[in-house]
Order: sequence, then structure tokens, then C-alpha cells
Amino acid sequence: MRGSDQQSGRLFAYVNLESRIAPDHPLRLIREIANEALAKLNKAFEELYSREGRPSIPPERLLRAGLLQLFYSIRSERQLMERLDFDLLFRWFVGLGIDDPVWDPTVFTKNRDRLLNTEIAQGFLAALLSLPRVNQLLSREHFTVDGTLLKAWASMKSFRPKDGGGNPPGLGRNGERNFHGEKRTNDTHASTTDPDARLYRKADGRESVLCYMAHALMENRHGLAVGGEVTHATGTAEREAALALLGRRKRGRRITLGADKAYDVEAFVEALRERKVTPHITIDGNVRVSGKPRKTAIDARTTRHAGYAISQVIRKRIEEIYGWSKATAGLAQVKLRGLPKVKSLFTFALVAYNLIRLPNLLAPPV
Repeated sequence: MRGSDQQSGRLFAYVNLESRIAPDHPLRLIREIANEALAKLNKAFEELYSREGRPSIPPERLLRAGLLQLFYSIRSERQLMERLDFDLLFRWFVGLGIDDPVWDPTVFTKNRDRLLNTEIAQGFLAALLSLPRVNQLLSREHFTVDGTLLKAWASMKSFRPKDGGGNPPGLGRNGERNFHGEKRTNDTHASTTDPDARLYRKADGRESVLCYMAHALMENRHGLAVGGEVTHATGTAEREAALALLGRRKRGRRITLGADKAYDVEAFVEALRERKVTPHITIDGNVRVSGKPRKTAIDARTTRHAGYAISQVIRKRIEEIYGWSKATAGLAQVKLRGLPKVKSLFTFALVAYNLIRLPNLLAPPV
């Protein structure tokens, strides 16, 4: 018998969101772990909000909604609110009931910006890593560091002389501008839409882009991110950020640090040894213009150990963090302006990456 396609509205509906989510859905464990980490940030949240006035959107719900935006590659807050309006899974994860109205995108963005600060982002990451079942997954002795470029939310046409000179773009919404014959550097020019962005090119023969430089510190046992930083894009930023990330960790036993050949600099290697860090850095075998191979700061004291070869294999896993952050979380070109906001967003992306990995890492062996 053919069923009827007639639709009739119901006056009352009783839907238990908890029962609509599959028991083995990975977001169940992710939400549980995220809530444990957010509970440790309660004091920090109290300091951000006044005790008077109208209640705002709970910060825990703002951050859980932000995690969903990164997990599911949602491009904008407006699209996120549309998804929250009809997706029961999203409502359950954020903490909204089926009858609760979703927030206006502008209200959500303004409330979310309050949490986009370095202290909350780093606190969230630290709280997550301190949870007993997460902490047991981390290596205490072996780490990897690397950097990558995040394209800024600024047009090359906005890179104008600081003194106000230069030819303005042509007429129209997206007027043309000719850069030929114009020497542009970060010393003389700056973006009018994002002054913190810097003009930088990754290697010889590559185009220069307005960007930031993101840095991550990874533990080598399971490839989880344990630290993050965003800086201006410069030739020395990777090494400076690496020392800063190591400085945040408690001093104790000697550790190893894997890195690519960009870190094979004598001053950096000496700084690592002073901090009781064994430099498992790839040897820079480039040949100078004179034909002589470049002098390396890594010698047989390091390379003769079997651990050096292991670090050289495992260090490449840090690219998985950057690949997920750019392809899935949408950080290939950040949609925020200003170094503080970009730094917070990247740290939140590291939290999201760790959370998305945990269901598999914590699953019982088959």
C-alpha cells in the first residue's frame, strides 16, 4: 500500500535530543572532554563578565559553537546560525534545546569576540592537555616544532605607502592597480585594512603575499599539538617562536626537538643546548653561490644516536596539524584581522584538532 505524502502540523512535539544522537557518535566523547576542559576555565570566564546587566550568551556555548564551525568547515557565523536553526546534532552539542531560538549572527559575533583573546585560547588548550585521560597520551621528552604561513584577510591593493603616497586603485568596487616598477617593502608600505599583516614569500621563485606566520609545538608520541603561536612573518620568526614555545614548558629533564633545515642555525642550536634541549634538526645541505656546502650546526654528537633518525621521520607529522587547520578549519586564509585575533583563532584551531583526534586515540583496542 502506498503511503500518503500529506503533511500536517502538530500542536505539541516531545523530542529528546539526547536520544536522537547515536550512542557511538564521536561528538559525544568530544563534547564530554570539551566540557571538562571548559569547567577549568570558569574563573577566567567570571573575570570577563560583569555581575550586573542582562545575561549574555554563555561563554561555554560560544566556544562549543566555535568548535563546530571548525569541525564542519562552516565559512561564516551567519551560516553557522542557519545550521544551528535546523540541525539537531548542532543544537545538542552547543547546549540549545529544540525550542530555543538561535542567536542573531551579529550578536553571536560580538559576544564571540570577547573570548577571542590569547589568555582564553591558551587556557583552553592547557586545560584540555591537563585532563588525566589526555595527559597520559602525551610525550614528556620528544617534541617537534615548525611554522607555516596564514594568508591575511587583506588585498594586495591595500598594501600602500605609509606616507600616503602612491597611485590609488582605479574607479569601481574592485578597481585595477598597476604595481609594475614600484618597490614595496614592509619598511615603507603597510596594508590599510590589516596593518599587522606582512608581505612575505615562502621561498625563492614563490609569490609574495600578505600573511602571518603560525607556529606549532607537537609532542611526538601521538602527534598532538601542545603549544601554538602566531607572529609577524619574518625570516627569523620560526626560530624565535620556537624558543618562546619551549620557554612556556616547565624545566625538567632533557628533551629533544625535531625541526626542518630552516632551524639549522648555529645561534639557535646553541640556545637549545643551553635550555637542555637536544636539537634533532635536519641538516641544511644547501650549496652556497661559491660552490661550497653550507656549514651545519648539527654534528655527530646528535646524528649518531638512533633517536635522531626517529625524530626525522616523526617530525613530518606536524604537517597534518597545518593541513587540517587550513583545509578543514578554514585557516588557509584567516577571516579575522589583527595579530591578537589571528593568534587566538589559530590556538582554538589547535584545540579543535586535538579534540577531533581524541575519539580514535582513546578508543579501546580491538
